[in-house]
Amino acid sequence: MAKYRQKQPQLSDKLFLTDGGLETTLLFHNGFDLPEFAAFVLLQDGPGRKTLEQYFRTYTEIARSNRLGFVLESVTWRASSSWGQRLGYKDDALVAANRNAVEMLADIRNDCETEQTPMVISGCMGPRGDGYSVADKMSVSEAECYHRPQIAALQTTEADMVSAFTMNYSEEAIGLSLAAQATDMPVAISFTVETDGCLPSGEMLGEAVEAVDEATGAAPVYYMINCAHPGHFENVLVEGGPWLERIKGLRANASAKSHAELDEAEELDDGDPLEFGKQYRRLREKLPQLNVLGGCCGTDHRHILEICKACIN
Repeated sequence: MAKYRQKQPQLSDKLFLTDGGLETTLLFHNGFDLPEFAAFVLLQDGPGRKTLEQYFRTYTEIARSNRLGFVLESVTWRASSSWGQRLGYKDDALVAANRNAVEMLADIRNDCETEQTPMVISGCMGPRGDGYSVADKMSVSEAECYHRPQIAALQTTEADMVSAFTMNYSEEAIGLSLAAQATDMPVAISFTVETDGCLPSGEMLGEAVEAVDEATGAAPVYYMINCAHPGHFENVLVEGGPWLERIKGLRANASAKSHAELDEAEELDDGDPLEFGKQYRRLREKLPQLNVLGGCCGTDHRHILEICKACIN
């Protein structure tokens, strides 16, 4: 077990940053080809791994300079069996990739962590299917079986927790949470929403959070929202309700485009970093428990800097 795993410092009210849109940065700014949108394939490539290391060190320096905490998310969003098979990875190679991704972050934490900037390593996980649509929907038991091997691989590393991003229906989130619970790994669940603030499944965000908590005995340590513009869910987050207290993190898109529009886009829409930071500040003023802040598609270090300036002043 990782020596940090029992601490979970981000569960305090201290502000923690995390990174921006990893995959869109690698594609549009760094010029890498990412088959199946999988960043973990760069771990076995010398220039690719060097770029990944520099990417994370850029963000950790922002946190260190401002004495904020930082959550290091591994590059393993696509490193589960279904996606691994599409990429030609056998089971043992996929386990090695998950471990390798966390080892890279452990080295960065060893170099960069300070008392003022505690760092958490999270094993990043993603949906079995497309994060933007609900197709080939799994039952709770199917989702638990599917996600268990990746969680088991991450459990043997320095990862302090796992985080499941771009979850778009509650059954998969429930199954993944139960798999993490059975493996004694803290888990955060991050849902994505459409322009109406509902999950692609049609579930309301609050309904999905409550469904997961009810089915798992509130297993997730907290919930997040990712891969949607703040304008798509701001109204939902200020409606009120006990479930809102469970939302502690945001990783929003820079673009206000819908998921369908983003799927068709050939150029990067990086929005307005200054306005992006202001939107995060408005949300934190209404929901002060939001303390894990980063970005998703289209965001980079500029957006995180603006979030930092807006939310610490």
